[in-house]
Amino acid sequence: MKRIFLAPIILAVGTLTIATTASAAPQCTDKPQSEWKTEKQMKAEIDKMGYRDIKVFQVSGNCYEIYAHTKDGGRAEVYFNPVTGEIVQKNEE
Repeated sequence: MKRIFLAPIILAVGTLTIATTASAAPQCTDKPQSEWKTEKQMKAEIDKMGYRDIKVFQVSGNCYEIYAHTKDGGRAEVYFNPVTGEIVQKNEE
């Protein structure tokens, strides 16, 4: 009888572990924050890339992460390497 109740718990824990891993920020750099571009420098580069109306600009793990709009007006979540300014991962609608 105990095995019947244990199986759903193991399945639930495994599912939560996979979901947490999938939503984690990407690895952007291994450089210390002292070598990162400043927020002002990064925002200037992001603006040149065409992203507008930055709603959120934050450090996420070892990345800069933004929530903004694309030049076409779509929503975007973008992770940047804070040393080089390169896009590491983006999700655009």
